[in-house]
Amino acid sequence: MGKVSTITDCDKEQVGGGPPERREGAPGGEQKDKKRKESILDLSKYLDKAIRVKFSGGREASGILKGFDQLLNLVLDNTIEYLRDPDDPYKLTEDTKERGLVVCRGTAVVLICPMDGCEAIANPFVQQET
Repeated sequence: MGKVSTITDCDKEQVGGGPPERREGAPGGEQKDKKRKESILDLSKYLDKAIRVKFSGGREASGILKGFDQLLNLVLDNTIEYLRDPDDPYKLTEDTKERGLVVCRGTAVVLICPMDGCEAIANPFVQQET
């Protein structure tokens, strides 16, 4: 079998692909000035600080924030993943697994919180067994 290759968005720009309004000399006049999308969150104050991230699907991890972009892709170092209960995927166990340097995809991020000043509390909505 032969090697399969794909053209990424970066490659399209290099070979003149992509939307016509982004190419120089495109029919219809000058190149349109697109406003750069800005992130709704400013995570720069959390760079090189410990954060905890929750993902869609129930996974959780914590680590040192080393980088991010406007799509909320995160680079975490010294990452620890908190393992889930096999019977209940939304319940965490005490088990952890060290992951090291990871890139977290922004579309899967549900919650980001700093580890400083963060502590676990009992769920006030769970009825106590008597």
